[in-house]
Amino acid sequence: MPVIVIGADTPSGREIIERLLSPDREVRAFVTDPDTAESLRGMGVKVALGDVSDDSHIAGACLNCFSAVLVTEAAADHRQRSFAPTPHQVLQGWSRAVQSAAVRRVIWVAGDDPVPETAIAEVATVDRSRPDLAEAVYALDQAAHI
Repeated sequence: MPVIVIGADTPSGREIIERLLSPDREVRAFVTDPDTAESLRGMGVKVALGDVSDDSHIAGACLNCFSAVLVTEAAADHRQRSFAPTPHQVLQGWSRAVQSAAVRRVIWVAGDDPVPETAIAEVATVDRSRPDLAEAVYALDQAAHI
């Protein structure tokens, strides 16, 4: 079942992508940086390139995904965001997007900032400062239930 990483062009996102890659698993990424997009495509990742604040574009990229890994760092870093003026509004858009795309499992990768409530049956949050971040996300993605 496909998994998507929103914010795969952050250091945490790249680490997570590398751990999730498997010959028998479709891995998708949503990124803003064209160079990162090309690099990920070279690794076999299906890439959507766009503005992380465009929740309709994110919803389209999430269609038919079982899991979505949402790296909150991408909502507040240096990149341009044209559709939502604050990081909190970007994250709310992601929450709406995964719900609209009928994603069944959401894994938030967050720092100190709170993540919005997500109306999905299975939701977990992993602190991005964990030394075993990628392994923790992988374990949650592979679990029977979270």
